[in-house]
Amino acid sequence: MNDKLKKEIAGIVDRFKKEIAGIRTNRPSAGLIEDIKVSYYGQIVPVKHVGSVGVTPPREIHVQVWDTSAVGLVSKAIESSQLGLSPQVEGNMVRVFLPELSAERREEFIKHVKKTAEQYRIEIRHARDEANKDIERRENESEITEDERFKEREDVQKTVDGGNEDIEKFLEEKIAEIKE
Repeated sequence: MNDKLKKEIAGIVDRFKKEIAGIRTNRPSAGLIEDIKVSYYGQIVPVKHVGSVGVTPPREIHVQVWDTSAVGLVSKAIESSQLGLSPQVEGNMVRVFLPELSAERREEFIKHVKKTAEQYRIEIRHARDEANKDIERRENESEITEDERFKEREDVQKTVDGGNEDIEKFLEEKIAEIKE
C-alpha cells in the first residue's frame, strides 16, 4: 500500500518540477521553450522533437531546427506561447533573447509558482485521503488490526510530509531563481 502511495507522490512531485521548470526566470533555460507545441506535418510535437535546444549565456536560447521547412513553425509556436518571447530566425536557427525581468513581472511569476505548488499539494492531500480510506476499509474488513492501522496511517503521513517537503524545496529554489 505504502509503495503505491510513494510512487504516486513521487509522480506528483516530478510533474511539479517539470511544470515549474518551464516558468521563466532571469536565467535562460532550455526547459523554458523545449516543450512548446509545434504543428509539424499534421502532428502536434514539442519543439525538442524538431530541433536541438541550447542556451547561449547570458540571455539567449536557441533552437537548431533540423528541417528547414519547420523553422517558421517553430518561430510562430514560440511567439504565440504565453511566455511573451520574440524569436528571431537566422537560417535554420531560431534565437530567443530574454529581456531582463521587471520587478512587477517577477512578482507575477512568484505568485504563479506559489499557486502551482498549492495545486500539487492538494493532489498530495487527495492521495493521502485515498490511502487512509483504503486503510479504514481494510480494518473494517478485518484484514488489519487497529495497531496496524495506526502504524500504516503514520507511514502514510510520513510519505505525505516528504512529498510536501520536496515541493517546498523546489518552490524555494524557483523563487530564488526568479528573484536573481
